[in-house]
Amino acid sequence: MKKDARIEKLAKILIEHSLKIKKNDIVQISAGIPARPLILELYKQIIRKGAYPRVNIDFKGMSSTYYRYASEEQLRNFPKISMFEMKNTDALIYLAAPEDRYELAKIPSKKIMHRQKILEPIDKERMKKRWVLFYYPVKDYAKDAGMKLSEFEDFVFNSCFIDWKKQSEKMKKLKNILDKGKIVRIVGKDTDISFSIAGRNAVIGDGTFNMPDGEVYTAPHEDTLNGKIAFTFPLIEMGREISGIVLEFKNGRLIKASAKKNENILKTMINTDKGASKIGELGIGCNYNIKKFVKATLFDEKIGGTIHLALGKAYKECRGTNKSAVHRDIIKDLRKPFGGKIFIDNKLIQKDGKFLI
Repeated sequence: MKKDARIEKLAKILIEHSLKIKKNDIVQISAGIPARPLILELYKQIIRKGAYPRVNIDFKGMSSTYYRYASEEQLRNFPKISMFEMKNTDALIYLAAPEDRYELAKIPSKKIMHRQKILEPIDKERMKKRWVLFYYPVKDYAKDAGMKLSEFEDFVFNSCFIDWKKQSEKMKKLKNILDKGKIVRIVGKDTDISFSIAGRNAVIGDGTFNMPDGEVYTAPHEDTLNGKIAFTFPLIEMGREISGIVLEFKNGRLIKASAKKNENILKTMINTDKGASKIGELGIGCNYNIKKFVKATLFDEKIGGTIHLALGKAYKECRGTNKSAVHRDIIKDLRKPFGGKIFIDNKLIQKDGKFLI
């Protein structure tokens, strides 16, 4: 994508709104080669702030080569240098810009999940920092979305160029309801599931960690989930598409997990560790600029009129307690024609994707 005025505008949002970069900050940019225009613009703006940028580049073939040739000893090895770098970084920018989104499709999923578990301490350290994730518009994302690249670029920027202060104010009402609420019930096609959120803290996603953003999320009490949920959209995991996911719970325990496609990968993920089979997050999408499912979770989980549940790790800011190396958001559409309802303490707060509050 050729650099245009939108690149500069987006970089400014990431630097000033999302991360609030200040003088002397050490800022790490991790990105794929296709994101070069944005990398350079961020690099420039960080320097102008009097901060210190550091760039880590990923390109096609690196990840697949590692997993194809790494020995068991190498897979188990903990990268001390990466941890040192993380501890000595103030802010991080992740620009997902794959040249081949499905590069890992032929790599055994157990191998990838094993390595992810080894790297978990670095991820925990990252959560202490200021960080933001952005999906740069590349050909693979556009193809999966069923769009031309130019159309996907428009989609991406339209979802990001929102008055985030106004959006945050709008979402406060939902946060307050969730903070005061005790029982959530979600009803929809092949779905009737409930759980407690009593005493948990709802967080407004206003572009601080994700760009685009637009969700309010909290952490269920892990042992209170009861019922069944059939998810509308597939999960893209390790280069594969897991579709037709259905989960059933009894007193928080996952008693059945199925998928119409790549069920074995879903079960491998669930068996990563003890916490991977529990629900760590409920998110409610509030970005009505995002209307179309594009097979990219960063956008899809924000779709106004959807909810998502995440298998695995709960966020501390939500007062969640579930621990896992896994955190995978799976999305259910509550809009027409699917239709659905969200109840908080038996009060209907959303119907067919539209808020009643």
